[in-house]
Amino acid sequence: MTNFSELNISESTLRSVKRMGFEEATPIQEGTIRFAIEGRDVLGQAQTGTGKTAAFGIPLIEKIDPKNPNIQALVIAPTRELAIQVSEELYKIGYDKRVKLLSVYGGQEIGRQIRALKNKPQIIVGTPGRIIDHINRRTLKLEDVQTLVLDEADEMLNMGFIDDINAILENVPSERQTLLFSATMPPAIRKIAETFMRDPEIVKIKAKELTVDNIDQYFVKAAEREKFDVLSRLINVHQPELAIIFGRTKRRVDELAQALSIRGYLAEGIHGDLSQAKRISVLRQFKENKIDILVATDVAARGLDISGVTHVYNFDIPQDPESYVHRIGRTGRAGKSGLAVTFVTPREMGYLRIVEETTKKRMTPLRPPTSDEALVGQQRLAIETLEGLIANNNLGDYRTLAAEVLENHEALDVVAAALRSLTKEPDDTPVTITEERPLPMRRERSSNGRGGDRGRGGNRNFGGRRDSSRGGERRGGSNRRDGGRREGTRREGGNGQGRSRAPRRRED
Repeated sequence: MTNFSELNISESTLRSVKRMGFEEATPIQEGTIRFAIEGRDVLGQAQTGTGKTAAFGIPLIEKIDPKNPNIQALVIAPTRELAIQVSEELYKIGYDKRVKLLSVYGGQEIGRQIRALKNKPQIIVGTPGRIIDHINRRTLKLEDVQTLVLDEADEMLNMGFIDDINAILENVPSERQTLLFSATMPPAIRKIAETFMRDPEIVKIKAKELTVDNIDQYFVKAAEREKFDVLSRLINVHQPELAIIFGRTKRRVDELAQALSIRGYLAEGIHGDLSQAKRISVLRQFKENKIDILVATDVAARGLDISGVTHVYNFDIPQDPESYVHRIGRTGRAGKSGLAVTFVTPREMGYLRIVEETTKKRMTPLRPPTSDEALVGQQRLAIETLEGLIANNNLGDYRTLAAEVLENHEALDVVAAALRSLTKEPDDTPVTITEERPLPMRRERSSNGRGGDRGRGGNRNFGGRRDSSRGGERRGGSNRRDGGRREGTRREGGNGQGRSRAPRRRED
């Protein structure tokens, strides 16, 4: 591996990179930075999670003239969440150079973005539809752009943005540097490269072998409004010692953490808006078993070194399969097994298929437990707790008290009362979880002609029985875009089945 200090980057950028915790460059970073700093166009083929943002971000920041108030770089990303994620990382890379940047995307008031553009940002990170809106309003001046980045180009193609991309490329100077990144290279992406790039250097990184063999993987098909109650019942049944729940957005993480706390679980959330001190505090509590459930976005969970996680719950399925692998990789570490459950709405079943194709492992359908079954899980734990106290044989004076109680009550009633007092009965206190729009429907990658159909096998429920069917939908190419058109969102680690204690509930 090559150290960043060997890549001919400035001291200010090097300081920022080291502050971010980066020392050695990943293969995509090494290849891209070497060529890009020389001014070459780069065609990078790499999966998400390989360090693409820093790969184009470092040479992009290096090229910015902080004294020039014009827009010098444009980064185009397929979704608002990726645009936000990229802009956050670019901000960190350019911090010591005092580079000004702005992200523009659908779903945010355009007037606010127009006002922000008057502050003379030097880098724009945006989604195709909203960039086109600003071009048409003449609020985005791109005549000084020196570097253009297309991130996840194949994803933009899948989402129907190819015309917007071509229109944007026609509005930036032809004398520029272009960096294009794509996990795959379909003909339409190659055509863009041939038309708009100058003799690009090709940096191709072989996808890592994704190993998830020691993790039991399940999925639950549920409507958005049903997901939280199903999650609560699963937690009661699974009784995870340490669990991480992944949400797609910061709002989602905040609402989930609050809702779990209302229901009595010891849960905290982390995401990009938390201060560093708060983030460190939450992670310390989790590592010290003071909280049992950590709710996180992908970005906030990146690089977490946490051992002992028994369960991972994907409350929202991630948009790309590599993020899925990174998420569930939080469990099943150090040779232990783990358990991962992914919630999928009916319209998102196609994403599940793509994850399975990438990991080469089918997920087992999971029938959500009923409230009664969740109660049985808690009762079983109460029995284990009571038997553990008896086994410790440290009852002392309590034997005398027990004898007094048995003089007036049947032994069966006494034990039943003890078990009831130890049982954390499922809590149905109302909570507020804002419904998130589903991920945009995508074209099917599979060539087996079945589209998104998932009509195989039976349904395994949480107790090991099987039901009869597994449904799904065909995905179609989406032409939804931002700027009034809907756009996708995206965000922004023992054996979990045989443990002796449930997530503790807050005591009032």
